[in-house]
Amino acid sequence: MLEIKNLTKKYADNTIFKSLDLTVQDGEVLSIVGPSGIGKTTLIKILAGLETADSGEIKLNHDVLAVDGSRSDAKVGLIFQDFNLFPNYSVLDNVALAPISVMKLSKSEARQVAKQLLETLGMSDKVALYPFQLSGGQKQRVAIARALAMQPQILAYDEPTSGLDEASTRQVAEVVKTLKQQGVTQMIITHDQFFAELVSDRVFDFATEVKR
Repeated sequence: MLEIKNLTKKYADNTIFKSLDLTVQDGEVLSIVGPSGIGKTTLIKILAGLETADSGEIKLNHDVLAVDGSRSDAKVGLIFQDFNLFPNYSVLDNVALAPISVMKLSKSEARQVAKQLLETLGMSDKVALYPFQLSGGQKQRVAIARALAMQPQILAYDEPTSGLDEASTRQVAEVVKTLKQQGVTQMIITHDQFFAELVSDRVFDFATEVKR
């Protein structure tokens, strides 16, 4: 379970949000909606350790996560809006790279993990391709597989359907639902109300529920 208590983030004199309280249950899919520039992406970057918070507490399955920028763990898997795939690596190597470099798995072990994840996400026939050869929905699934390869306790998506057509959006929705069936806790930042309602157990409106 993810528990956020009294979380506050400021940039100079500008308060992005303050005293934010939010709980996400194990296996829950929570979508966070709201207009651009309101602090949604900042929140998940703080969760992933890529941004600092000014005060507050984050607990993930009883572990307290530092909010001062000192974290280097992969307990929160962040899936970026622009995928951030390495163009010079194949699909398989994009997924296997972090387990090799961070988790110190052997190349054969990491590739085996990557193949299993890609198969689960319906990408087993694309392992030898490069990112430029993939559709937007396929790139999104590779990015999800790459995050899962680090064995995170929660997945956080930043606008996962941005720029995708309807067919690709539905493919990503099916992936989210499949992961939910496997018990994966997921937090989704999105402007896409249709997508949020399609995949979520609960929708959190950042504009109305967060203090500034």
